[in-house]
Amino acid sequence: MNDRILVAPTDLLGDGVFETVHLRPTGPWLLDEHLARLSRSAAIVGLPEPDLTPVRERVFDTTGALRIIYTRTLLDISVSPFPESALRERRAGIRVLSADRGTSVRRRPPWSVTGAKSLSYAENFAARRWATRQGVDDLIWLSSEGYVLEAPTSSVVWLTGDQLCTVPSAEADILPGITAAHLLSLAPSVGLRPAERMVTLPVLAAADTIWLTSSLRGMAEVTELDGIARPRSPWTPRLLSLLGL
Repeated sequence: MNDRILVAPTDLLGDGVFETVHLRPTGPWLLDEHLARLSRSAAIVGLPEPDLTPVRERVFDTTGALRIIYTRTLLDISVSPFPESALRERRAGIRVLSADRGTSVRRRPPWSVTGAKSLSYAENFAARRWATRQGVDDLIWLSSEGYVLEAPTSSVVWLTGDQLCTVPSAEADILPGITAAHLLSLAPSVGLRPAERMVTLPVLAAADTIWLTSSLRGMAEVTELDGIARPRSPWTPRLLSLLGL
């Protein structure tokens, strides 16, 4: 028995869920939404309903990244410094490749957990490492039919005319993006129309602007897609300001 292992062996096999929350000076950003998604993810992977009272009652006196991990044997709450890479990507933008994930939006296995934020994150990290080896910062996953899905750790948001769009999570069987949903809810305040729609890669590439959104990144503008440079958008600083970033 290795006494250095502090968790049950099953916890090391992806049998759990997690959330990462942006700790701001005002507290955990969109905490209720993250905790609701954690509970939803737990239900998808067959975990009991979590008691999240320890998270709700904890007082955070620092900024950074709050991580909540829930498995069959533990609820772990930890805080780490805010990653500089997220701030850099938010300011400078990101270069992105598209890649076929090898899954279908029309033929899903009944045991699919792709709509949950599970600890089975090896594929996500492997995908980002592959993107780095190709000389870019991230990638956008496509279904086998050619529909845009999501990025390994982010949602896809795009602007066409006055319509701000993201991918419908239920139809695409992807993780519901909290930052993307919050951004779309604020869109009318700046004259934009929110929408959720399935989109193919050529249609996405023709959009005025593309962003990857997540709790820590906020928004990172795609400045290059599949080797083709994209002009910077005046909407990026405006929408970042809308998110309080």
